[in-house]
Amino acid sequence: MSNSNTVEACSTASISAYDAIHPPERIKSLAEKLEMNNPVFWLSGSFLTLFVLLALTHPIALSSAVNSGFDLATRYFGAFWQLLLMANFIIGLALCFGRTGDVRLGGMARPDVESFKWMSIVLCTLLAGGGVFWAAAEPIAHYLSPPPLFGSSSPENNAINALSQSFVHWGFLAWAVLGGLSSIVLMHLHYDKGLPLKPRTLLYPLLGQRAIEGWIGNTIDALSIIAVAAGTIGPIGFLGLQISYAMQALFSIPDTFATQATVVVIAMLFYTLSALSGVNRGIQLVSRYNVILAAALILFILIAGPTGFIIDSYVQGLGTMIDQFVPMAMYRGDTQWLSWWTVFFWGWFIGYAPMMAIFIARISRGRTIRQLILSISIAAPLVTCFWFTIVGGSGLAFELATPGIIKAGFEGFNMPGALLAITMQLPFPLLISILFLILTTTFIVTTGDSMTYTITMVISGDKEPNALIRAFWGVIMGAVAIVLISMGSGGISALQSFIVITAVPASFIIAPSLWYAPKIANNMAKEQGL
Repeated sequence: MSNSNTVEACSTASISAYDAIHPPERIKSLAEKLEMNNPVFWLSGSFLTLFVLLALTHPIALSSAVNSGFDLATRYFGAFWQLLLMANFIIGLALCFGRTGDVRLGGMARPDVESFKWMSIVLCTLLAGGGVFWAAAEPIAHYLSPPPLFGSSSPENNAINALSQSFVHWGFLAWAVLGGLSSIVLMHLHYDKGLPLKPRTLLYPLLGQRAIEGWIGNTIDALSIIAVAAGTIGPIGFLGLQISYAMQALFSIPDTFATQATVVVIAMLFYTLSALSGVNRGIQLVSRYNVILAAALILFILIAGPTGFIIDSYVQGLGTMIDQFVPMAMYRGDTQWLSWWTVFFWGWFIGYAPMMAIFIARISRGRTIRQLILSISIAAPLVTCFWFTIVGGSGLAFELATPGIIKAGFEGFNMPGALLAITMQLPFPLLISILFLILTTTFIVTTGDSMTYTITMVISGDKEPNALIRAFWGVIMGAVAIVLISMGSGGISALQSFIVITAVPASFIIAPSLWYAPKIANNMAKEQGL
């Protein structure tokens, strides 16, 4: 070998050795964009990876561990969660109707997101988890097996009680915990005090700077991300299972893993692209058309469906819920029933709460406390209850008229089966079924893009995270859902049960807001001369 070739070979070897120790700038840039040096990224990402690996290699052991954790969480924290949600709702109303209601949040004189767009985003983000399939399934489930507080009565009374129980689960308390007191605390500490818009900031009034810096803050953020990732991956996976079932029922397309995975990939592409465009474009656009489609279906069913029953049962159902609100929300008589209904839903919503509070704080700048509380804790629940009456109430009307017609589709707690059984009783059944499936998908897309955006915002600390990290987390959540559904419904069910376990730390993250939100609101009222 010539001297020149020897020198060239040595130089190449030296460069390779140098690159191994000092990575090229493009690799550094990639790692920085993905926040791979961030402890929150590693804590949350490692946990999700471990969960998937255990699901693949030791599914029975994982399921057993999750079920044990679920039982412990519901048994020892169920009553605490019921008190937490009730207190959160009542304190929020007190702030809303007192002098603090006029306090303007976020240091802006007017909202930076138009009201219709804002409300569309808010409605679609929560409803995604249950906007269609739960709306169809829960009322018929309570009708066929009456809640223990009510017991069995006449078919008509059972139907009203079934709707009322569904209203409690998806109504005032559920909404209030997602965007009330915690959002007030975050908006003040972030926009007025300059603290990061992250879950850790919720504990700043209690722990001071220790909550912002070091392992405590990193752990709080990671736990919140794990909770909301589990709460988002679960519905994405169920979307694949449910749409695949419906495609077989409607078009004889085989209900296989390939079909399920295809549905998830399509949803993943849509919500990732939406998240990449940010709050002011994709997320708003998807939410707006989602609401328009939902409104069109509401109008159609009101005209073509059991109109009288829908209106009467909505009014009576609300009346029963208001009359029995405290007994239903605080019921402790049958803990086994509670763990699979009320406490399950409370755990699901609490797990979402820290990250949803961040998302609400991000899109609600310039609104008053009264606008925030009335919209999220009152108006949105009333709309949700009406939606449940439109879908589930129609099912109850059809079941009352022809016993067994909806029950047969729901057999074995088949949620998509319940929905299809309802749509088959309406005019243009195939078209309406397809529109409901599209609506379900767009609901999930809305939550997927909102939570992808929020997760990346928390990890990066940027209000507009770079495209690479948004795409990364969007794809990761879809990929995890595909891996879990490859195991059948058991993998997704384990994740759904795990969501309730994540509510244990999440409940302690949001609990201090019960005290500090009123304190902050009163101080802001003085500062603003109210």
